[in-house]
Amino acid sequence: MASALKNLSQYDESNLPDVSGMKFGIVVADWHAEITHALYEGCFETLVKHGADEADIKTIQVPGAFELPTGAKMLLAGEKLNAVVCIGCVIQGETKHNDYINNAVAMGLTTLGVASSIPVIYGVLTPNDEEQAKDRAGGKYGNKGVEAAVTAIRMAGLKKDLTGSKSRMGF
Repeated sequence: MASALKNLSQYDESNLPDVSGMKFGIVVADWHAEITHALYEGCFETLVKHGADEADIKTIQVPGAFELPTGAKMLLAGEKLNAVVCIGCVIQGETKHNDYINNAVAMGLTTLGVASSIPVIYGVLTPNDEEQAKDRAGGKYGNKGVEAAVTAIRMAGLKKDLTGSKSRMGF
């Protein structure tokens, strides 16, 4: 849903599972640090608000959004995590670099999540300009970092619920 129609920081708290004892990773791109660090704060604070212990949240920084999949893979290789949130910002600009970066990052994170069976959450802004980015990093549309944290909590809870159970399809 377009963020112009929704505040990214609003969600139904009653829908969230208990995250006590769960471990989360956050990979933050340094490019557009003013934006990504605001997204990180929203993500981190939301995880803690819903019961994650600060010591159970491992954060690493990578140079830019393109490095998010590799950073997430390295984090998963070194830590036993319930979910990883990847935070970045790719502003459209004058060339098509954003198309290539955004597609590569989305495919990389999707592939990593499917291959690892650990939820890898896409918390990457893809705005047309810096003003739109700020609007989604704590501005008038809320904070996409909060939305990414809520997604991580829900997916980690889903995996926890399904662990050890066979699906109706037998696998």
